[in-house]
Amino acid sequence: MIELRPAVLADVPTLMELWEVAAENDSRPTDSAAKVETLIARDPEACTVAVTAEGRVVGSLISGWDGWRAHLYRLAVHPDVRRHGLARRLLAHAEDRLVGLGASRIDAMVLEGNDLGQSLWKSSGYESQSEWRRWVRPVG
Repeated sequence: MIELRPAVLADVPTLMELWEVAAENDSRPTDSAAKVETLIARDPEACTVAVTAEGRVVGSLISGWDGWRAHLYRLAVHPDVRRHGLARRLLAHAEDRLVGLGASRIDAMVLEGNDLGQSLWKSSGYESQSEWRRWVRPVG
């Protein structure tokens, strides 16, 4: 049985390891434990983790809400537990949270080369918006 719950500070090292093994890390600045700790402190419900009965973190999804827009980040499922519906459970949980906060539209950032991720988003009703382009400026 895998439980979904909000991440806590003690989960941060394991999250960093999970993202290294299971997430799309190409073309992305390196995450830091300090930034994840800041997220948890600012919005304790934003990062959901999937935890086995033995306490192993095997999945995550960040559902960000700024009061106007809803964004999904860092959907990751450990390769050992894929193909059992965990990504869909994490997604449904995050969508419920965001709709409950008032979101009327949710977006997700997915790398072009992430075929596995793209198939999940597409099959979950998300559509690629080719008319939009993401602009990024590193500041730190």
